[in-house]
Amino acid sequence: MPRNLDLTAVRSFVTVADVGGVTRAAGYLNLTQSAVSMQIKRLEEALGLQLFLRAARKLALSPEGEQLLSYGRRMLALNDEALSRFTSTSCEGEIRLGVPHDVVYPAIPGILKRMSQAYPGLRINLVSSFTMLIKEEFGRGGFDVILTTEEAPDAGAEVLGSRPLVWVGGPEGRAWQQRPLRLGTGGESETAVEATVAADLAVTARMLGGLPADTVMLPADSGLPALGEMKLALYHSPRRKDEAMGMLLAEMRLAYSC
Repeated sequence: MPRNLDLTAVRSFVTVADVGGVTRAAGYLNLTQSAVSMQIKRLEEALGLQLFLRAARKLALSPEGEQLLSYGRRMLALNDEALSRFTSTSCEGEIRLGVPHDVVYPAIPGILKRMSQAYPGLRINLVSSFTMLIKEEFGRGGFDVILTTEEAPDAGAEVLGSRPLVWVGGPEGRAWQQRPLRLGTGGESETAVEATVAADLAVTARMLGGLPADTVMLPADSGLPALGEMKLALYHSPRRKDEAMGMLLAEMRLAYSC
């Protein structure tokens, strides 16, 4: 008699593999850690395989787990596609998302791809700009969801965490040694700032983890002043409360919480 894999357990397995731990997966799936662990155990028992190398210092997939991960992704993609196509909960229309330039990568492309797979009829209109401009447009109703980088988020913000600001310059550059120090600032276009810094004509500040291409973090002993930290904050409009909005907010929290 044919046997079936439990898709709920498969989803837990794939999520644990994607986020790198049971605790974060539990938060993403809105389950307890023990429930996620039990689902993984049941999946291993059903297959007679060990899916994770539990002796490793960092959670890692076993060779069999690596193989199952590929199958699991395809199973879930087909399941989610079928549900979104044939059930009344499928979402259409548009969600307007605003994200600052320096934190779009690496998370946003993956989020957009997963949202598109889950809701083929939904379009997410991504706008990348400066936090000040994004917040102004959000206040006018121009965005449904925004992520900001700011020192003091407003009362309605959901603060996801904070990251240190670092000085950024060109590889093997000397611009940071020049006086007066030339700064690449937001008064210029973001592309112009990044090109100027990469060419070693100026330096700029970025959140750790959001360095532009062809730039490097300047050493702590460069003599430049400390920059402090910036908070990552999430704002969303109460006007939209559907399933797709819930998934997008969950994805943003998972990607940017720190």
